[in-house]
Amino acid sequence: MVAKTFGSAVSGVDANLITIEVNVGQGTSFFMVGLPDSAVKESQQRVESALKYFNYRMPRQKVVINLAPADIRKEGSAYDLPIAMGILQASEQVNFPELERYVIMGELSLDGNLRPIKGVLPIAIEARKRGFKGFILPLENAKEASIVNNLDIIGVETLDQAVDFLQGNLQIEPLVTDTREIFYHSLDDNEFDFADVQGQENIKRAMEIAAAGGHNVIMIGPPGAGKTMLAKRLPSILPPLSLQEALETTKIHSVAGKLGKNASLLAQRPFRSPHHTISDVALVGGGGNPQPGEISLAHNGVLFLDELPEFKRTVLEVMRQPLEERKVTISRAKVSVDYPANFMLIASMNPCPCGYYNHPEKECVCGPGIVQRYLNKVSGPLLDRIDLHVEVTPVKFDEMTSTRKSESSKAIRERVIKGRERQKLRFENNPEVFCNAMMPSHMVKEVCQINEAGKALLKTAMERLGLSARAYDRILKVARTIADIAESDSIKVEHLAEAIQYRSLDREGWAG
Repeated sequence: MVAKTFGSAVSGVDANLITIEVNVGQGTSFFMVGLPDSAVKESQQRVESALKYFNYRMPRQKVVINLAPADIRKEGSAYDLPIAMGILQASEQVNFPELERYVIMGELSLDGNLRPIKGVLPIAIEARKRGFKGFILPLENAKEASIVNNLDIIGVETLDQAVDFLQGNLQIEPLVTDTREIFYHSLDDNEFDFADVQGQENIKRAMEIAAAGGHNVIMIGPPGAGKTMLAKRLPSILPPLSLQEALETTKIHSVAGKLGKNASLLAQRPFRSPHHTISDVALVGGGGNPQPGEISLAHNGVLFLDELPEFKRTVLEVMRQPLEERKVTISRAKVSVDYPANFMLIASMNPCPCGYYNHPEKECVCGPGIVQRYLNKVSGPLLDRIDLHVEVTPVKFDEMTSTRKSESSKAIRERVIKGRERQKLRFENNPEVFCNAMMPSHMVKEVCQINEAGKALLKTAMERLGLSARAYDRILKVARTIADIAESDSIKVEHLAEAIQYRSLDREGWAG
């Protein structure tokens, strides 16, 4: 007899429907076909042990399992449960009248318990799109899958529970989650707040501009000046995620297995801070079985690279294309997958190996040329993609001990949201552009027009400060964002003047 069950294979951040056909007939062999990897082939031992634990038997006949379509590689242990269901139906040990109305996924332990799996959210979305009645999966993944409405989410803990449910002997209420309530309830649950930061008003201002325009930032200053503390608070002033953005972000974390047990919709913008020993594959994604990298896990959020010059040159250079295209394509001989990577890059670095170049009080002990050599570890093309270069100075004792309350993230965020709303109206006819930082060069000339006084100021700044040509567009974009925060329709001289000061590393002779 032939039985059919349905599972799913995740490719990129989307899922493909997989039909699991089981045929039990004359003979004694066990065959599994349809491009399974080693983990899928090993399911025979797990399934046999789980069936015996609940007094079912593995057929001592010829068992052929086909995973279709055969040209899609099947990976992982999540096919254990649908294979077990198919074997029970095909060997006529049980009868499941509604077996083909459910997508079934789950890894079996030897005693028949179910372990959680990756990529549940895209699988649930695909199941609903294909018109299935429900999705049977491990109980620990049920909350994540319940984000998808109009689909019965049946969480089970053991193989026996799944069998009893499909036979109609056990009633399991589908898990229902009010996605919008969870989402809107969690929007303002930020762990960090700018109210905790004493002093550093100029850096907070730079962070506000970066958040309003989607600009990348590099902070350069001595150790202990507060660079990491400020970076961690940036997500608290970014505009709240939309429901669509939250779903996109949750899908990526689901595929990577980063959501954790009983996780639901991600309502906070992600903040990723990889160590400087990270490999290029771990940063951008890939591997034999392609997985999202840190830049995709930071999608719709912040990627923070602390001690930027300590990262390997190859690691930093692979970011250049994703920073421009807002996605990363992983290509292999037989497959090519796209991962979204629309993130804000926040980097920090010391000005020199000892950390005290340009320090107001401590003396730098680095020899001649060492400072420049250290800064040169960050390539020009990468620096070209960073709009704001901010010098961070140590906080003075009076500011640290001040009892004056600093401005909260909530107050700063309100100004950021107003700035973003102006940009939304400006770019409503350009779906690929939704903030000032994403403007292509031809659009900069149209949107960032300046008067004669502004042109004179910019010309003088470029000549006197020795600013490079690549700084020109960046200054105009940042000035446009500053004008948006000030609710000004035009870029004024004071907006340009403020934008010019955020190009520290472009100045000739900055490092001697």
